[in-house]
Amino acid sequence: MHTRNLGNETVGRIEVGAIGMGLMTFDQTGTQPREQLLDTVRAALDAGVTLFDTADAYGPGEEKGADAQGANELLVAGILDELGVRDRVVLATKGGHVRTEGGGWDTDSSPAHLHAAVDASLRRLGVEQIALWQHHRPDPDVDYDDVIGTLEEIAGTGKVRMIGLSNADPDQIRAAHKVLGDRLVSVQNEFSPRFRSSRPEIDVCEELGLAFLPWSPLGGLADAKELADHHPAFAEVAAARGVSAQQVALAWELAQSPVVIPIPGAKRPGSITDSAAAADLVLSEEELARLDRD
Repeated sequence: MHTRNLGNETVGRIEVGAIGMGLMTFDQTGTQPREQLLDTVRAALDAGVTLFDTADAYGPGEEKGADAQGANELLVAGILDELGVRDRVVLATKGGHVRTEGGGWDTDSSPAHLHAAVDASLRRLGVEQIALWQHHRPDPDVDYDDVIGTLEEIAGTGKVRMIGLSNADPDQIRAAHKVLGDRLVSVQNEFSPRFRSSRPEIDVCEELGLAFLPWSPLGGLADAKELADHHPAFAEVAAARGVSAQQVALAWELAQSPVVIPIPGAKRPGSITDSAAAADLVLSEEELARLDRD
């Protein structure tokens, strides 16, 4: 697989596969046999996927409530250890989003919580240093400048190698970069054929030399009717190329900027193998213009 850069000369530049994998949908509550998840990770690595993204708030839904906090991190760490592939993976996680009773979500960006979240993720992931730790979401109860100050403290602890933001706007990205400098390496926002309003964030990331990690990059393509009704160009280009519409979407995203590294989710080997193939799909200028208009 073609690779793209994460990091810089100051914190160290890591080459990762141009397609990563989001792990939010990984769970083991009965719907996903463990062997299926193991096979999915094997398939991802075989296809050249090396960036794996989780978060301390990811975990099973309503039946677990607040107990879901950290479940995904523990599951992912166990799978990587069982496969013996830790040295082949760049493992990213996030903090600042919390689970509540009834399967809900909330935010907590207080300094005490964010510092504790880093320590808890270190324990659950079984690492001495987190490769990429990301602030998950702005907290309406905490001024963003104060959050940036806490991120600076966390960066100074040595517990994380690189800092990232998630769900941040251009002004927040610039403010964080002004304080964190090269310690800030990435921004993870939603971007897909259905959700294109993060284009300004991509431009800021390219300007500042930050990786942009689109979450939910296949939005709008999973449902056949939505694909036909709202994104026909993606379906048509896919049919002409003999590939999936999902591959076309990821290739289109990669073409937006050399800093883009999509992280599609996958629960089955075939899904991540298909997504990974997008790294080698080069769309023509005519095709890209057509998709841009779709």
